[in-house]
Amino acid sequence: MVHVEGLGKRYGERVLFEDVSWHVKKRDRIGLSGPNGSGKTTLLRMLAGLEEPDAGSIRMASDTTIGYLPQDGLVHRGRTVYDEVVLAFQELIALKEEQHRIEDTLATATHDDGGEHEKLLERYAEVTERFKHLGGYEIDARVADVLKGLGFSLPDQQRRTEEFSGGWQMRIALAKLLLARPNLLLMDEPTNHLDLPARNWLEEYLHDYPGSVVLVSHDRYFLDATVARITEVGLRTLTDYHGNYSHYVVEHQASMERLREAHRRQKEEVEKITLFINKFRYQATKARQVQSRIKMLDKVDLIEIPPERKKIRFKFPDAPRPGRVLLELKGVRRAYGENVVLDHIDLMVERGDRIALVGPNGAGKSTLMRIVAGVDRPDAGARIAGHQVVTDYFAQDQAAVVDGSRTVYEEMSAASPVQMVPMIRHILGGFLFGGDDVYKRVGVLSGGERNRLALAKMLLNPSNLLILDEPTNHLDLDSKEVLLDALADYGGTLIFVSHDRYFVDRLASKVIEVGGGQALIYPGGYEDFLYWKKQREAGLTPPLPTKERKPVVHLKEAAAAPKPAAGATPGPRAHTPKAAPPKTDGGPPAPPNDAAAPSYDPLAPRLRPSGAPPDRQARERDARKARARLAELERQIGEKEQAVKDIEHLMATPGFYEDRAVSERAVSQRQQLLSEVEALMSEWESQQTAAQANEG
Repeated sequence: MVHVEGLGKRYGERVLFEDVSWHVKKRDRIGLSGPNGSGKTTLLRMLAGLEEPDAGSIRMASDTTIGYLPQDGLVHRGRTVYDEVVLAFQELIALKEEQHRIEDTLATATHDDGGEHEKLLERYAEVTERFKHLGGYEIDARVADVLKGLGFSLPDQQRRTEEFSGGWQMRIALAKLLLARPNLLLMDEPTNHLDLPARNWLEEYLHDYPGSVVLVSHDRYFLDATVARITEVGLRTLTDYHGNYSHYVVEHQASMERLREAHRRQKEEVEKITLFINKFRYQATKARQVQSRIKMLDKVDLIEIPPERKKIRFKFPDAPRPGRVLLELKGVRRAYGENVVLDHIDLMVERGDRIALVGPNGAGKSTLMRIVAGVDRPDAGARIAGHQVVTDYFAQDQAAVVDGSRTVYEEMSAASPVQMVPMIRHILGGFLFGGDDVYKRVGVLSGGERNRLALAKMLLNPSNLLILDEPTNHLDLDSKEVLLDALADYGGTLIFVSHDRYFVDRLASKVIEVGGGQALIYPGGYEDFLYWKKQREAGLTPPLPTKERKPVVHLKEAAAAPKPAAGATPGPRAHTPKAAPPKTDGGPPAPPNDAAAPSYDPLAPRLRPSGAPPDRQARERDARKARARLAELERQIGEKEQAVKDIEHLMATPGFYEDRAVSERAVSQRQQLLSEVEALMSEWESQQTAAQANEG
């Protein structure tokens, strides 16, 4: 379809492409990869005919139709959403208008008009056949399918386009592009403004798309699901790797290692020849050999290697160890006018949880995040924070709230505690703000740089509960990967929203689906969430709670059981978190009903007779014993929690549920370990109270 020959493009002294040859075949699925500024967008614009190459040519088949979606900047006005996207069918609209004109003419024409009537009938038949062949009678169905897939509700389709924000404007543009069905589809970051459901729909739509697709995306999972060839843009040329993005990462790394090794060997050989020339240049007996080596050097085609891409490097600081339950929401309700976003939500966040919130835009994810973070108060219900919880919240617009008048260093200093001031330059260096970059005004930074600065500020204060609302916005693939690695190593509890499916799948141990006023909890990553959601939609799980209660539905038991065979009906069961044991006045928590109460606790605070002098040595001895017991309890809790993580990792492996006996033993063992951890945590809390009392 497309032949690129001898392509050259430069901006001033900067050369993007030099003597490049490349091609696009029919039904190709190509993803462009390369660092920011390498020329990906420029290549798309040249293919779309919006920019001219400085050298070479781009030749296309005669029947090629081109559709191009830029990153942003498109605005629609003056029509409803439906009327705007229907403009994609320009030929069909013209045919339909011609049909109406012929019908009006035929209604007034007579049969004795010299054969004009017959000509009109013939033309009407041709137009009708062409209209039918191009799918004119399917317009409404196709429009409804695309708009629904991209997240537009039926009422949205009748709203004026100017009522929508920039992200939704780009969705309208994408809908028009997909409905037009050009046979060469060029898209620059099409997923930037899409939530997860819309991305999933677009993946399936592109899988069956009849034309060729060339796209740029920073969503690794989207690239894996949609493309079969990666074209790397860099070193003034284009390099093809056949396969999806994950395959490209492996092949590219191996290719770079081979290139660096060849470069090293060539460099050694050149240095050896140069040394010989310099040593014997002025000796007459070696003149012929020197000239031979000079000619040899002139013929060497020097191997060029790309510069190492700078990467963010950071690790979240350690924070105090919290209690087992970090946060609890009870009966939380939140509404905006008549729009009830959250309706009687119950949620318990436990230590070590990694919770991803998913759902369409506007479902209430950010609202729930702000309530969880304590930024907003619910209209009804309560938010209860646990013991020693230190929260850090990254808002969706966090990068926009930094002070544009300050320098990068001043912005960090303003948020830094005194003891962290010496570390500011080190932290900024890890986020690619080196040298004089720290003195740039925040107002001149790009979106990606502002996001990096906002993330850097989170390292100034250690926290054990991270709440992140779309932290990957404006980050390229390399930066996302580094953030992903840092969050995977983070030892605290994590609640996050992300529209990057690969990001969610790598991090989440639970998924909360927000929508319709509810918050449904599914165990496992995004793949597990999709599985159980399909089971529920297929009627293989019990019905949702009644509207009056609407508690959070936990699916732990459903995930723990073997996956259903044909005809079986497994599914989620309503789960009520176990209440903490009641505390007695002036002492440690009372034991659960099914546990025997200890007859004597040697580490409990001693009660002295009224008026007796304090025994300082005894108190210090008791405090030492309590600290030693606390250390032992923390060691045991850590070991058992690690054992729970190991079992959960095993449960997440493919095929785990195929052996029912093995899966049931693992589930039973996990439940036993969780019970033991709960008992140890109760004792740890009582010992902590005892230690503080003795030290006081």
